[in-house]
Amino acid sequence: MSMNDTYQPINCDDYDYLELACQHQLMLMIALKNGETFEATARDLLLRKKVEYLIVDQAGSQRELRLDSINSFSHPEIGTVVISES
Repeated sequence: MSMNDTYQPINCDDYDYLELACQHQLMLMIALKNGETFEATARDLLLRKKVEYLIVDQAGSQRELRLDSINSFSHPEIGTVVISES
């Protein structure tokens, strides 16, 4: 996904799970739409120029993920959430 692609907001329920993950600083298993998978700690949600991002800490470095680039995320307390567009 190119950063120039039009942002597609995600479903509100999925966003709520990401807020919960950030509030509790949960370690998530994240799968991106490009096929990349990794573990990272959810830190914050950010809105910049009408595009929403999940800020994660991955192995000591911070990374910003466009919410519409995330295919799914999981954690034992919340299960697996497959992102759908609103």
